[in-house]
Amino acid sequence: MAAGGSGGRAGEQRPYELVVFGASGFTGQFVVEEVARAASSGELRGALRWAVAGRSRTKLQEVLEQAAERLGKAALGPEVGVLLCDVGDPGSLAAMARQTRLVLNCVGPYRFFGEPVVKACVENGASCIDISGEPQFLEGMYLKYNEKAAEKGVYVIGSCGFDSIPADMGVLYTRDKLKGTLTAVESFLNVKSGPEGACIHDGTWKSAVYGLADQDNLKKLRKKIGYAPVPVVGAKLKRRGFVFYSQEFKQYAIPFMGSDVSVVKRSQRYLHTQLQETPVQYGAYVNIGGLGSVVKLMIAGILFLLLVKFSFGRKLLTKYPEFFSAGRFTKKGPTQKQMDETSFTMTFFGEGYSEGQNPENGKPNVKICTQVKGPEPGYVATPIAMVQAALALLEDISYLPKQGGVYSPGAAFSKTKLIERLNSHGVEFSVISQPEV
Repeated sequence: MAAGGSGGRAGEQRPYELVVFGASGFTGQFVVEEVARAASSGELRGALRWAVAGRSRTKLQEVLEQAAERLGKAALGPEVGVLLCDVGDPGSLAAMARQTRLVLNCVGPYRFFGEPVVKACVENGASCIDISGEPQFLEGMYLKYNEKAAEKGVYVIGSCGFDSIPADMGVLYTRDKLKGTLTAVESFLNVKSGPEGACIHDGTWKSAVYGLADQDNLKKLRKKIGYAPVPVVGAKLKRRGFVFYSQEFKQYAIPFMGSDVSVVKRSQRYLHTQLQETPVQYGAYVNIGGLGSVVKLMIAGILFLLLVKFSFGRKLLTKYPEFFSAGRFTKKGPTQKQMDETSFTMTFFGEGYSEGQNPENGKPNVKICTQVKGPEPGYVATPIAMVQAALALLEDISYLPKQGGVYSPGAAFSKTKLIERLNSHGVEFSVISQPEV
């Protein structure tokens, strides 16, 4: 690995091990709290030197005070730095990147604000993690910066939040728990909320609006990258319809619209081409409930798809998120009570071939069911996933891919202790039913 960069704790000393950029944003404040929790828990080798970065010193100070209060402390202590930095000012981004081994980038939508941060990190020898669920941004960064990051020995790892760590690491966990060869997995997401319901901050809504409007460019981008096709091993996984009744959950389900499938596919391609592992086919779905929910969703979906095609439609959608999402997305984001009462379960149904069976012929003869469970996905599970990914990157350095580059979580972390770290922080991986032959 290149010197400097994100090398171990030896080598070139930078004042900070990690910096949270966009710390005073809606998601950023929760990430700060999670870093503060990790730093004060004493589970790390040595003290964690870290900083917050953003445009306003006052706001950053407020976020640090709030985090201290949430942790029941008077203050977070002088070892936490404050850096002034603006995504529109490349000089300030470069200065931030030079002072740390790792940037946790919380400034989205990433399609508009993500690249300057990746560029500054790669050019100045810092690794970078984000929580983007935008395939076009994630794969665009791979196309542009993979080789440069490899030269510098730094890691750029996208989608380290709820999109897409539970899915990506969940598939690897399922694979590792099956005695034999896992060849296909389907996941079903269930989000449970309390009496006050669940809602999401409108930053995510904006990403969805612009992402769907830009599907055609994603196809072009993938052509440019020229991915080698991932071979299908074992029985081909059937794609399900747009709405179907799930026997397992006794409710209707639809394909999950997030980045999970594209992220898992990138991980599987990497593990297959670089480590000669058997690639796993993957489908992602979300349970939506009874017929009433289906009808509501259909109406909202049709309206959304009509409006997203036109610029005035996109303006309407981004101006009135609450109206067009039936209250699911709001400019204020969820209340603390809503977050406390919300949780998610992702259930994985895997199939494959027992040891000694050749996946090239015959039907799959083993099944396995696993689960990833966690707290509210957007602002509780996401910061946990992001911070544990950061710690895996800083602490499990010898288990990362030998070469720097732009990676999906599964590709970067498949050999690290990330799943153990998540398990001990409330995002829990478990086997529900063992394979029966």
